[in-house]
Amino acid sequence: MLTIKSPLVPGPFRLFTELTQPLDALLGAHVSLPLGSPRFTVGLFDSGGSLLDTRYDIELLLTVPSTQDEARLTQERSGRPALVVAEAQSAGRGRSGRQWTNADRSMAASLAFRPNWDRSTWGLLPLVAGVAARRAIADAFEVVVELKWPNDLLVPLGKVGGILAEASEAVTIGCGLNLWWAEPAKGAASLLGQDPGPSVVESLAAGWASTVLDLVELGSGSWPRDEYIDASATIGHEVCWTDGAGVAIDIGSDGALIVETPGGAVELRSGDVHLRR
Repeated sequence: MLTIKSPLVPGPFRLFTELTQPLDALLGAHVSLPLGSPRFTVGLFDSGGSLLDTRYDIELLLTVPSTQDEARLTQERSGRPALVVAEAQSAGRGRSGRQWTNADRSMAASLAFRPNWDRSTWGLLPLVAGVAARRAIADAFEVVVELKWPNDLLVPLGKVGGILAEASEAVTIGCGLNLWWAEPAKGAASLLGQDPGPSVVESLAAGWASTVLDLVELGSGSWPRDEYIDASATIGHEVCWTDGAGVAIDIGSDGALIVETPGGAVELRSGDVHLRR
């Protein structure tokens, strides 16, 4: 089920078509729009006219306070995986409650679902989501990003995005990306040098969400650790955290960052880790 919330004016039907064309191509489905409702709820149909059983419910919004909250509530109501996509957030948050800043063209997407993994392995999910974002970005734009443990997406000029994972009975994973930003905030950067327009937002988010679910279906023991290590912006560099410093040397099978310090190797599983470059 695809839901598009108002306001969609001016030009609601032009915008609807612009938003859903990438999903038609990606899902191999036709999008049908019933009229007369301020909240547009539409079904995805295959070429034969049958309702398509999609892997998750999708909500496309122009703006929302928080895609994380919206996705969690949608999943709780339906019991199905839910993907919420917005171009902007008015009360978005990053890791440790940090404020979200909207780029000139950004993507905010949150995927809420119940992983078929033992709960003790859910700490791997932000790393899996980072790999999925890296793949989706490469497929969409042919741009290569690096992954800074545990949740940042980097290009040489700075941070272009991040991953946020929150758990309750289900898990909600957010992916925020700076697609284009004429004057980025300090330490930030954008993936593209010019505005790609709004239609890329939902296709990029759908590609990311589908890849996350594909990787989760493989099981926690098959998470793409080698791919994460190859893409790491952290391994091989000096790092520091609240009460220590050292050189990051590896990623453990459980997702821990392994750091060589003067007192021996330590394993970090949470907290802020800063690169010293």
